[in-house]
Amino acid sequence: MEFKFKKLCIGTLLSLCILPSMTAQTKSSDFIGRNNPELTSDRMSPEALWAMGRIGSYAVSPDGKKVIYQVGYYSVKKNKGHQVLFIMNIDGTEKQLLTKSAQSETDAAWIEGGQRVAFLRGGQIWTMAPDGTDYKQLSVECEGIEGFKFSPDGKKIVIIKQIPSHTVIKERPLDLPQSTGLVINDMNYRHWDEYVETIPHPFLADVVGNDLLNVKDIMDEEPYECPVKPFGGIEQIDWSKDSKTIAYTSRKKTGVEYAISTDTDIYLYNVETGETVNICKPAGYKEPKIDPSKSMVKNPVNYEDNLKNNPGYDQNPQYSPDGKYIAWQSMSRNGYEADRNRLCIYDIAQGTKTYVTESLDTNVDAFCWGANSQNLYFTAVWHGTTQIYQTNLKGEVVKITDGQHDFGSLQLIPQPSQGTKKGKSSKKQKVTETLLAERHSMAAPADLYVVSVPSFSKKSSSKSDNLTSGVAITNENEHILSKLSLGKVEPHWCKSVDGKDILYWAILPSNFDPAKKYPTLLFCEGGPQSPVSQFWSYRWNFQIMAANGYVIIAPNRRGLPGFGQEWLEAVSGDWTGMCMKDYLSAIDDACNALPYVDKDRLGCVGASFGGFSVYYLAGHHDKRFKAFIAHDGAFNLESMYTDTEEVWFSNWEYDDAYWNKDQTDRAKKTYANSPHRFVDKWDTPILCIHGEKDYRINANQGFGAFNAARLRGIPAQLLLYPDENHWVLKPQNGILWQRTFFEWLDKWLKK
Repeated sequence: MEFKFKKLCIGTLLSLCILPSMTAQTKSSDFIGRNNPELTSDRMSPEALWAMGRIGSYAVSPDGKKVIYQVGYYSVKKNKGHQVLFIMNIDGTEKQLLTKSAQSETDAAWIEGGQRVAFLRGGQIWTMAPDGTDYKQLSVECEGIEGFKFSPDGKKIVIIKQIPSHTVIKERPLDLPQSTGLVINDMNYRHWDEYVETIPHPFLADVVGNDLLNVKDIMDEEPYECPVKPFGGIEQIDWSKDSKTIAYTSRKKTGVEYAISTDTDIYLYNVETGETVNICKPAGYKEPKIDPSKSMVKNPVNYEDNLKNNPGYDQNPQYSPDGKYIAWQSMSRNGYEADRNRLCIYDIAQGTKTYVTESLDTNVDAFCWGANSQNLYFTAVWHGTTQIYQTNLKGEVVKITDGQHDFGSLQLIPQPSQGTKKGKSSKKQKVTETLLAERHSMAAPADLYVVSVPSFSKKSSSKSDNLTSGVAITNENEHILSKLSLGKVEPHWCKSVDGKDILYWAILPSNFDPAKKYPTLLFCEGGPQSPVSQFWSYRWNFQIMAANGYVIIAPNRRGLPGFGQEWLEAVSGDWTGMCMKDYLSAIDDACNALPYVDKDRLGCVGASFGGFSVYYLAGHHDKRFKAFIAHDGAFNLESMYTDTEEVWFSNWEYDDAYWNKDQTDRAKKTYANSPHRFVDKWDTPILCIHGEKDYRINANQGFGAFNAARLRGIPAQLLLYPDENHWVLKPQNGILWQRTFFEWLDKWLKK
């Protein structure tokens, strides 16, 4: 395999690195403010949604007394966002804005025992005093830094930078500097929303005063990513407690092998010797031969005797506080991106792996170690909400939180307060540790919460009086939310056609009047295996739908996590079977059981797999719906199989390539039921939305659906974004999305 990397420009060549001026005319104050957006009523508007601050990363001080956290603000007028850092006491008092420059500041981390704070600005590492004074620039890297992590002793640092990569796309000829053609020799030539001409690598450097010296690539001459694209960050890398070893995540594959595989592993890099060891697989491991046109289910790599070699996703390593263990998230099977995420514990001395969340039949999302290195805390979805759980090294799992909300990331607060705190039942409980966690719901965007962990015993661990919902220490958007009338969110259960129980959320209109009937939207979730839990979205936002006078029915259909692995896996190979029946069971139940649902004014909306669902239901809804909206949905599954850049997805979900003559029955059913084959049955107005930089589900899928509708004489509209990917990220594009979305629905459902 031929690959070539250019040398990186590292050193003190500040004059060659164009850094934005701190004295630029744009200031933080252009984005940050406590002035309410213009509200013409007490209902959510696109402008109000984009005026909200969005809490991002956060870091608790080593003494557990303070927290620095990141907030993003957006300007619709300037069509961009700005990130700033705040500091406050761990109880939420004495909040202070730390960064006020024209540039965004992100990724704050405490260093020097809490005496200083490091952060990213303009692609460089800066440091400051915790009161926001004494700024110093630590790095001068022409390529720009995307993430960093200091060693525990503070003497070294790992930084993430992009390096040139020409394994798949050939290097451009030096004598043709204005050529735009790409000479492509293998797959994985584009990923998510970019052509792959660079990849991220981890670099090790010495921290000497205010300089980074002896910078070296710890994966030098390896044509592999670390962190793994498209979403991996510094969480995929960790330091050992003695600062001698770096654990990192990588999928060491390229081309076709990369495109069909989800096999990432955890590697240990010895800082002193430069030796690297894969702790997921035995020395000398040889991967079984894989047929890339067949589902990984059918390939020997996923046979039972090979699963001990961790052929699936393994990522996000974290050393225990005592340095004896490494924990990480682990999926069992190769090629299955929605396999159950388990928490794996690696005993460094013994070289053994143990899975400690097997008793909970759902995914481990975020996690952190407890101070004693015997307990871990993690978030997991169950029955439509994401809560915090505790496990020990024996795999004994207990639930800590409860309520109609989702917890996201979490951190241990050092030196937890001792004594007692009151639980939900007002009975006193001994508090063992405290966590800082992000929490959100369908009725509230993200805020930070302190969660007290009670002392559990066999007698008390299953009692509801041990459960908490946490205590908020931020209220980032109270100045907006307090002015709005928000829709109530209700859980409902109904029966599927085969007698299973289906949970669906009903979100009621703002200023709800139970005597009225309302136009109602069936929301189709993406994934196909993403939860319909208590999420808050800045695009698919249920509160803005409620503000526009709609009831929303959001089912946890077949294929969603939080109801056991059997329910989760029921969608694979059966995209148009039970999961579609579950959608219809939920909306039919709502029409019959909820008197405020107007069954004569139903719409159906969704994105990604939800968009596919819309395209399929458009040909199979038996006159239920009066309007459809599909965003970034798959329309022609034969085309989708080879169009998508991550082939493992369609490989697993469809069972077979469309050209195979020995297709499984599931594969035959999948291709036979592709939505494009039922356009002759379309009879309802449809809005298609797509981004041309969406390389997961290519824009030709949206083109095909829109063109087919118009050729059939069906009212249709296409909202096309040449500069957006699978999401819509720019403020003005987001406003246009909301306006177009509701103009279309109002036209057909509010006559």
